[in-house]
Amino acid sequence: MSDVRQFTVSADDDDIRLDRWFKRHMPEASFTTVSKWARTGQLRVDGARAKPGDRIQAGQVLRVPPLEPAHKSPLAVKRERPALTDDQIEFARSLVIHKDANAIVINKPPGLATQGGTKQHAHVDGLLDALSFERDDRPKLVHRLDKDTSGVLLLARTAKAAAHFSKAFKGRTARKIYWAITMGVPEIHDGRIDLPLAKQPGTGGEKMHVDMESGQHAISRYRLIDRAANSAAWLELQPLTGRTHQLRVHTAAIGHPIVGDGKYGGKESFLTGGISRKLHLHARRLKIELPTGRILNVIADPPEHFASSLASLGFNADAGDLPLEEEVDDPGAKARLRKNKARDIRRQKRDAGRARRRRKGGPRQ
Repeated sequence: MSDVRQFTVSADDDDIRLDRWFKRHMPEASFTTVSKWARTGQLRVDGARAKPGDRIQAGQVLRVPPLEPAHKSPLAVKRERPALTDDQIEFARSLVIHKDANAIVINKPPGLATQGGTKQHAHVDGLLDALSFERDDRPKLVHRLDKDTSGVLLLARTAKAAAHFSKAFKGRTARKIYWAITMGVPEIHDGRIDLPLAKQPGTGGEKMHVDMESGQHAISRYRLIDRAANSAAWLELQPLTGRTHQLRVHTAAIGHPIVGDGKYGGKESFLTGGISRKLHLHARRLKIELPTGRILNVIADPPEHFASSLASLGFNADAGDLPLEEEVDDPGAKARLRKNKARDIRRQKRDAGRARRRRKGGPRQ
């Protein structure tokens, strides 16, 4: 068994499942193969037999048997990414506005997609090799911005940091602040939009709409920063949930689409007077806890077209950063928590009742 390999678990992989380690480092070994190795005792951690669901710790040694040639499919071979040009590397690094051991933050320009897709060849994911800096591996995307939305985009420098940040985004502990210029001015200057969203049928999943019957819970907060008479408003937006195109759909749904958003505002989403026809939605600020416990609080300057529109409309760019309140919670979260607790209590009572009936020999329900 001269082809048996040994790997030492790195700090980045501390406390992950063994099958997750294979997915990260040996994707050519399928879950079926890993399970077979475990059943036959060929897969070991520090000399002891291991199962795919076991959690591994930094410093442990994995014994991995050779992969049989029959399992080496040409489809499993990773395609090499094309090398970046000097111009691409310089461009990618010019976007960086923060860098530490766990995170890189870039100010994504409008028009650059986060990931590739159909006929989408220029994207952030394709530039990540330029942002490895002193590390051997490339950073990892942990959230997305729409192609035409600019601003703060967080990248994780390690797998452990990626898991930490993903949990923060899913748990809504990360605070995301957007700037937008909208058509008209909302009557309520500090409000919440609570409208469920779903994919619009017949659009291939590329467009969302308000669906009161089957849509997913979605809620956004907005605050008025300034207004240009009744023609336009400069709003601070905070998504309290994370649905696709949420801010764009919500502002359009209350009659104030974002300037330049023809997809959701139609022809009524464009201003005259030399105001750019580009989307005026900018991820201004991100506040999130780092794996070290320190708080990362980063701000991205708006792109040229957004800054120009602020000036043309008479807005003072220095007035845009409103005081960030300590807590802006999803107002439905507490109600859902109470509902879930009540459901758990009912289940416990039901299970206890069934157990008593079984002990007494009564009928099962």
